Amino acid sequence: MKSALITGITGQDGSYLAEFLLNKGYKVYGLKRRTSTENNENIRHIQNQIELISGDLNDIPSLIEAIRISKPDEVYNLGAQSFVECSWSQPIYTTEITALGVTNILEAIRLVKPDIRFYQASSSEMFGKVLETPQKETTPFYPRSPYGVAKVYGHWISINYRESYNMYTCSGILFNHESPRRGLEFVTRKVTNSVAKIKLGLEKELRLGNLQAKRDWGFAGDYVEAMWLMLQQDQPDDYVIATGETHTVKELVEIAFEYVGLDWEKYVVTDPKFMRPAEVDILLGNPQKARKNLGWEPKVSFKELIKMMVDSDLAKYK
Repeated sequence: MKSALITGITGQDGSYLAEFLLNKGYKVYGLKRRTSTENNENIRHIQNQIELISGDLNDIPSLIEAIRISKPDEVYNLGAQSFVECSWSQPIYTTEITALGVTNILEAIRLVKPDIRFYQASSSEMFGKVLETPQKETTPFYPRSPYGVAKVYGHWISINYRESYNMYTCSGILFNHESPRRGLEFVTRKVTNSVAKIKLGLEKELRLGNLQAKRDWGFAGDYVEAMWLMLQQDQPDDYVIATGETHTVKELVEIAFEYVGLDWEKYVVTDPKFMRPAEVDILLGNPQKARKNLGWEPKVSFKELIKMMVDSDLAKYK
């Protein structure tokens, strides 16, 4: 039986990855930061099938202990301060977790079990002010937020450990991936949650920032398969994971409101408060390398994804 350690297991990606690996017959461990209040909603349905280990990406001794306990074949580093907006108000915390946390866990692996296969969750936000469209693995980075800058560090330190110590490290440059488990602070879930509330008479308006921002959105459940596939290859490498399609926030809003039979223009208010200090206008990934080398394809379409999320939020409030 293979074993895997997942940091950030209680988040959207961590929960889908844990499910995926359990279905593959893995023994799954999750690193969980100790907090006074539990937030295990995303993994509650599988909690008796996984083992949670207390640890923190800022604390190398706890990471060393987690690796000694789990003895994993694979480590998936999904833990991060992952909300872009928050990274401007908390730049130091974002740097400590999203950037230096990667070095900490790589160093723990190197010291305890250097033959572990390591996955680093890189991000399309590293491309930021894009220098070419679509973006591929060789596109230069130009991050436009503290979060994007921190992710660039994490990406390059992962490559550095691969080249310095011959460790098996892969980075998945994942473009936006969403699901019903997405946090309410993310625009897709903010929209579908508000649409459900407005449809049921619980809210009267939805306030948003830049409706013209374009993103490449896919389903998180599809994307975790790509993470696993990267660690099954003979040689470690880095991959862009994306749908190859781009949609505006306005399209997202139109689809969600139309699905419940409402006119979005009657409810949506543009609020400057939600504009970014430095905007990323368009992100569009080129997933050809992943298709060719990993045989990976996204399965859920953009429309299907939004409808899935609206259905989930409607069911919750009903």
